[in-house]
Amino acid sequence: MSVRSLSYLTLLLLALLGAACATSLLRLRFNYNFNDFYPTGDPDLAYYEQYSARFGNDNDYVLVGLEAPAGRTLFDADFAQRVDTFTRFAQRQPNVVHVLSPTTAANPVVEGLGVFNVPYLHLDRLADPASRAQDSSLIFRTPGLVGNLFARNARAVTVLLQTTPDLKKPPGDSLMASLRQELSRLGIPDEHLHLGGKLVAQSVFVDRLKVEMAVFVSLSVLLVMGLLWLTFRTWWGVLLPLTVVAGATVGGLALVGWSGAGIDLMTALLPVMMCVVGIADSVHFLTRYVTETGEGTATVPALRISMRESMFGSGLSALTTSLGFFTLTTSHIRPIHNFGLYTGLAVLLAYALTFTLLPALLVLLPRPQQRFGAGRSWDGFFRRLLHHVLRRRHWVVGAAALLLIGGLTAASQVRIESRLLDDLADDDPVQLDFRFFEQRFAGVRPFELNLQPQGNRSVYDLAVLRQTEAIEQYLTRTYGLHFVASPVTVVKSVRKALNGGALDEYRLPATEAELARLQRQLRRVSKRPEFRALATPDGLEGRLTGRMPDPGSSTVARLNAGLHRFLRARTDSTVLRTRLTGSALLIDKNNQNLTRDMLLGIGVDVLMVTVIVLLLFRSLRMVPVVLVPNLLPIVVVGGVMGVCGVPMKVSTSIIFTIAFGIAVDDTIHFISKLRLMLGKEPTVQRAVSHTYRLAGKAVIVTSLILVGGFSTLLFSSFDGTFYVGLLIGLTLLVGVVAELTLLPILILAVYKKPRVGRARQVRAA
Repeated sequence: MSVRSLSYLTLLLLALLGAACATSLLRLRFNYNFNDFYPTGDPDLAYYEQYSARFGNDNDYVLVGLEAPAGRTLFDADFAQRVDTFTRFAQRQPNVVHVLSPTTAANPVVEGLGVFNVPYLHLDRLADPASRAQDSSLIFRTPGLVGNLFARNARAVTVLLQTTPDLKKPPGDSLMASLRQELSRLGIPDEHLHLGGKLVAQSVFVDRLKVEMAVFVSLSVLLVMGLLWLTFRTWWGVLLPLTVVAGATVGGLALVGWSGAGIDLMTALLPVMMCVVGIADSVHFLTRYVTETGEGTATVPALRISMRESMFGSGLSALTTSLGFFTLTTSHIRPIHNFGLYTGLAVLLAYALTFTLLPALLVLLPRPQQRFGAGRSWDGFFRRLLHHVLRRRHWVVGAAALLLIGGLTAASQVRIESRLLDDLADDDPVQLDFRFFEQRFAGVRPFELNLQPQGNRSVYDLAVLRQTEAIEQYLTRTYGLHFVASPVTVVKSVRKALNGGALDEYRLPATEAELARLQRQLRRVSKRPEFRALATPDGLEGRLTGRMPDPGSSTVARLNAGLHRFLRARTDSTVLRTRLTGSALLIDKNNQNLTRDMLLGIGVDVLMVTVIVLLLFRSLRMVPVVLVPNLLPIVVVGGVMGVCGVPMKVSTSIIFTIAFGIAVDDTIHFISKLRLMLGKEPTVQRAVSHTYRLAGKAVIVTSLILVGGFSTLLFSSFDGTFYVGLLIGLTLLVGVVAELTLLPILILAVYKKPRVGRARQVRAA
């Protein structure tokens, strides 16, 4: 079979594979599921899933914060009436289970055989100053109202909508749109409206993902096209690498669609990653091809030489780059696991297309017109650069040592810290809304404590209630909860109701006999919507729930440690056992694995590079020669994080593993070419010089593409994406400098083995 026939067959097979991928692309969906960020396989996750099956999820709600017009308070009759109208509207909406509002909250009072709900806010009497003052006094003295439904400054209210469990984006978006439309109809301006909860974040994240994915891919393609044009100055030098990248990207996304994983906050980066990472092999291959054809070599022989000299090194670099992504599959966080898996597979696919699709196209396309010797146009520059580097080798080594020591020192200051809305900037509208609830109300961070009475007791046993009350007091006074509810809340409310609604009667019964007199009403009141999720119907298990401002994971870890000490010292495990749970706890648990996952990823990469170096050179001394120039940028970026106060969190922990896997790519190309040159040149220095000229152009071009591509992520509104672009770009920038300065110095200082060609001649003799 001729070369042209083989090329046509290759294109036909790839076209059929592309058609199959297109069907999987149709199944792609954008997805943001808050639960996906829980640590999979964790015992606490299994426990929470059982807990939420009994009591409901702690994040199935929407907070609607409404501010009164300037100069008015929440007791303004017109404002209160609009809040009530909105409340009635929200109660009728699909997927709304219950609405707790300032205008429907009532003080239960038992008189005779009936229970009467006396509203805290009398809408029909707000025009009367005396009545308004009476309502205000009662509201601000009643526990659980201020900071929950009423703002501390009396200028805002919150309406809480309990939604159906695990509400997905389409129905969630419909609900949010209906609420916004009604509020607009009521004349409540956007600046007086604040929304909080999982549905809000879910809607905003997915919509932004769509926009940012399109923007980043467009910017990356334009940047890559510009750099490719400057490098090759031909249309095929631009379009052919982009064709390879497009094929690899389509293949990677097709795998995502086929698996049903969906495009989330992490996998949305896959196209950008492929635009900048997947093009490296094509650049190395085409650079070698241009060099050969520039010297007058015919197309097919030039392709054979280029494939022989590039395929092995590119294969090794694709292996290490993909391995950098594959190590992310050890993460217990599903979006990171999926991102590592599908991006790693896409990198391998880009390598396969580089050495199948690219040669086939070059055979079938007209031979590019070049002047003789065009491939050597950069030789003079690299010859002079290497000369200057070797003349100042002591300065280079000294600067590297200082960077290493300084980077390690500064990196030791990096702290592990995360918050529930970590990926949103401080001035983001959603972040500002959540901050509104933290400053004016109880906050948005949920707290959950499972109550497990012991010894055949129920949560309404007096001994259990007293211990639960002691826990509540600790949580509000020391831990920082601004709102708390538990079976104690139910019992106190019943006692108050039986005593005419008097506030001083809002306390636990003093004796078992008094508690027994409450039992009949207790069963009735515990079925009220705001109370029924605080205990199971049989009373054998209870829930202590609350909300607080989000102080950050490190602060919460200290608070939890203090809570555990309190529980051990002040509660009787034969009466009541407790266990922390909840969505916030699960998100915080991710931090416990960050350092382990990062070190594991880098460790696997280092081990792989070590094996490659040993196979190529049979020399242990060459291992640090290759590792040092690639670990140095990692240390420098760690130092930058420490100096600038950038915390280690889920989004930034993946940076080091990815950056090392990408940065080592050029080193692998360099040493694989060096191994070939050692068999052709009489000395190691001549081999290094020849390799420097051959690999230098591709190293600079691919690094510029990588740095430029990642820099497009700086325009992201997500902090995690922003830091991926900034820190990986900085890592690669430092890496290319180390590649062109420190690497040749270390090779010449350490590698003393006779050239490969001479060794083979000796063995043959």
